Amino acid sequence: MEVKLPNVILTKLDRLVFDKARPYTMWPLTFGLACCAIEMMATGCSRYDAFERFGMLFRATPRQADLMIVAGTITKKMAPNVRRLYEQMPEPKYVIAMGECAICGGPFYDSYSVVNGADEIIPVDVYVPGCPPRPETLIDAIVKLQKKIKEGKIKR
Repeated sequence: MEVKLPNVILTKLDRLVFDKARPYTMWPLTFGLACCAIEMMATGCSRYDAFERFGMLFRATPRQADLMIVAGTITKKMAPNVRRLYEQMPEPKYVIAMGECAICGGPFYDSYSVVNGADEIIPVDVYVPGCPPRPETLIDAIVKLQKKIKEGKIKR
């Protein structure tokens, strides 16, 4: 016999608490490949103060991070390291490709040594266009990523 209680919700604690808090407590990996990393650092400085407003703390190790911001050109020599860092991040993990070089290779798209986009190596959740993108654009990408996480649109 099944008992129905109208005001009781049965769920797991991690689903109730962590899934609601996850979009607001992302920890990005301190990881910059080229000139877009300067704009990523500017986003965290006092003028924009974006990462602190979103509860984001840069982590120096992939084992403590759940967001990778690929900022800059990925060379074929660096590609295995990008993949390795992504694999070392715990689940759930998210990726933002920042700048034209990280999206499609940028002005170096036909070079023998450049990967034509981060999505050839790792799954990318949000793309940030620009060369280099302004800090406001990165802030907008973080808001879009939070919205995707809340709506459950990111599945691996």
